[in-house]
Amino acid sequence: MTLNPFNIFEYIGEKFTLFLEELGGIFSTFLQSFGFIVVPPFRFRLFLKQMEFIGVESSFIVLLTGAFTGMVFALQTSYAFKLFGAENLIGPSVALSLTRELGPVLTALMVTGRVGSAMAAELGTMRVTEQIDALYTMSINPVQYLVTPRVSSSVVMLPMLTVLFDFIGIIGSYFMAVFLLGLNGERFINDTIYMVDLKDIYIGLLKAAVFGAIISVVGCYKGYFAEKGAEGVGKAATQAVVIASVSILIADYFLTALLF
Repeated sequence: MTLNPFNIFEYIGEKFTLFLEELGGIFSTFLQSFGFIVVPPFRFRLFLKQMEFIGVESSFIVLLTGAFTGMVFALQTSYAFKLFGAENLIGPSVALSLTRELGPVLTALMVTGRVGSAMAAELGTMRVTEQIDALYTMSINPVQYLVTPRVSSSVVMLPMLTVLFDFIGIIGSYFMAVFLLGLNGERFINDTIYMVDLKDIYIGLLKAAVFGAIISVVGCYKGYFAEKGAEGVGKAATQAVVIASVSILIADYFLTALLF
């Protein structure tokens, strides 16, 4: 049996074609969902329900992650800054890291694991049980009814969760630096306020809004086009988390390069 080298190029071409089809489908879902925001009927009740699911019910895991992220980051940076006698930079470095990068990225990754998979599983179950087809028979656009409330609420709630993450993270770093490392609390606060600019906060919130769109669009897309059967639903949920997580990291690089 001879190995045909062209099979390799055929395999790469096939995977690249599938990637482009997937990317086009996700982008098309994104455009449709945002287009329906200004098209009646406006499903405000569904929007509020998704805000509760995405924002309120994710607040505990965001608070827990933010608190320990700030504490660990303050502890780690203290070892490095002690070598140069610059312990007063612990507060500003933690605050800048949280507002610019760690806050929006870690919040998005936490929400992806909880919300992105749930969206894919919920819509995937509706697909395999033909509930989405039933919406068509009732003259209800499934994208407007199922996807738009989830995408719009994600864009709104991710920045709010990021603010929560940043705040509790800075509180955690303050606790670590002042009560455990013995730094001056007043100087910690003053240096943090002096070094952190409003631009850092705004850009972090902009990143969070973009990440929210990525989480919801990917999760809804994978669930909406899930394959038949329970295996298809599980695969859709897994792929939604993986694709959204990787997309968040890639988008974070480009946003950082463009905005800072």
